[in-house]
Amino acid sequence: MMEKFLQTSSSERINTSQWYLPETGIYHSKHPSVNLPANDSLLDVVSFIFSHKHNGRTALVDSLSGYSISYPQLFPLVQSVASGLRHHFGISQGDAVLLLLPNSIYLPVIFLALLYLGAIVIPMNPLLSVSEIKKQVTLCKTKISLAFTIYENVDKLRSWGTTPVIAVPENLINDFKEGRFSDFHKLITGKFDLVERPVIRQQDTAAILNSSGTTGASKGAVLTHGNFIAAVELFVRFEASQYEYLSSEAVFLAVLPMFHIYGLSLFTLGLLSLGASVVVMRRFEASEMLKVIDKYGVTHFPVVPPILMALTKAAKGLCGNSLKSLKQVSSGAAPANSKIIEDFVGAFPHVDFIQGYGMTESTAVGTRGFNTKKFSKYFSVGLLAPNMQAKVVDWVNGCFLPPGSTGELWLRGPGTMKEYINNADATMSTIDKEGWLHTGDIAYFDEDGYLYIVDRLKEISPADLETVLICHPEILDVAVTGAMDRVLGEIPVAFVVRRDGSTLTEAAVIDYIAQRVAPYKKVRRVVFTKSIPKSAAGKVLRRELRKFLTSKL
Repeated sequence: MMEKFLQTSSSERINTSQWYLPETGIYHSKHPSVNLPANDSLLDVVSFIFSHKHNGRTALVDSLSGYSISYPQLFPLVQSVASGLRHHFGISQGDAVLLLLPNSIYLPVIFLALLYLGAIVIPMNPLLSVSEIKKQVTLCKTKISLAFTIYENVDKLRSWGTTPVIAVPENLINDFKEGRFSDFHKLITGKFDLVERPVIRQQDTAAILNSSGTTGASKGAVLTHGNFIAAVELFVRFEASQYEYLSSEAVFLAVLPMFHIYGLSLFTLGLLSLGASVVVMRRFEASEMLKVIDKYGVTHFPVVPPILMALTKAAKGLCGNSLKSLKQVSSGAAPANSKIIEDFVGAFPHVDFIQGYGMTESTAVGTRGFNTKKFSKYFSVGLLAPNMQAKVVDWVNGCFLPPGSTGELWLRGPGTMKEYINNADATMSTIDKEGWLHTGDIAYFDEDGYLYIVDRLKEISPADLETVLICHPEILDVAVTGAMDRVLGEIPVAFVVRRDGSTLTEAAVIDYIAQRVAPYKKVRRVVFTKSIPKSAAGKVLRRELRKFLTSKL
């Protein structure tokens, strides 16, 4: 079966001397370089996005209500909201603003309005607990000037500070004019005199996104306006340029969270420069997803492996013209295994399937797949994006490895973050003096220059969960790693060493952690063991834990 998905043509293969240099170990993008604005130029990402002309009509659509924002309305609305934020809340350049929001057609408007003012946006998962929000804000060591969140979270945020909180309605028709949303209603509907723009440089900080990094506890990845410009140009706009159809006629379904770099770079930034329509689902529901695709004629659907599986499963019960509008499904955030891919391609032979690779630390810029009628590599995460370089490095001796050899992936390019905020040690261990971003992911390039991810470290920080679990009075030692689940994708698994005499159960451990972290971080499985495998330096050998889990499947 696999041969079917690894079609290649010897006449299309390129001599590795053109993209891999053995004397330096550097892999170069096979795509022509893209001209980016000079890095020292006075340019913000909002101006960059709206400088691109297109024939787009509808920018953002709420999938449930059908309420939409047109392209002619979008930039004036961003400017108006920015002015309202300045006049009513005093937001100015350098102020930090928290976005604790689920997907909404207003999230991009708020995000862009804040960047327009030169503010620094800190997006977070709205499901985080109070302690988790506190921890992430503390990492930034900065005063939060304002917070946007759903109404259910307002009291939660007000309970631990004096920060003004604006409640954003989820039901855009029924809730919009209610008194509890009055501040937001004024921002969206008010007519404000445009404020004077601050001087914003590409090197200026635009956002701080939470990341577990390559290893260790959560950290705040500092992303600049220049980083976001690179994501717009090298990830979103470049990919669109590879296809013949007009971007302004494309309809994207936004299920991926906009507080994550994958969804943020696509739905909040890049696609708005192309004139594509973005249909926004507030939360993922499999049955609703199918209705939305057909109702709005969705052509492009960026997903993660669990959603890909749900889409494949749902297709088995459909007939007629359902889902016929789909042209492309792209998967990212974690590698999809061969079975998931084969099932999808079998169920949707008319749909182009690609994978991509990026990190928060690279502003989602890394690789993207590209298929033709003669050439398709569904299992690869694609070719290096324009202007990107890579190395594959031996974990043990640090030697650079040629195509076909597996090692740690390093990346270098204009998407690389500025730093981890207030964490110089973590920054230096992740970005070396030559600008190489040490991803911590295990990968290799094939003879055609396509990248394959062998092992992807967790987006959920194991150290964060371990810090919570070790506080349990009956736990002597603990380590957390990831395991693949057929339905949920990668899930956290805790290896626990009980104290002598303890009768601690798996259910008790799962319940303990569930009360202290966001639902998506919950430990789903517990393995009791006599000891945790560690290196001589005391570092947890997580790969040994994963090998144990794999052997038990």
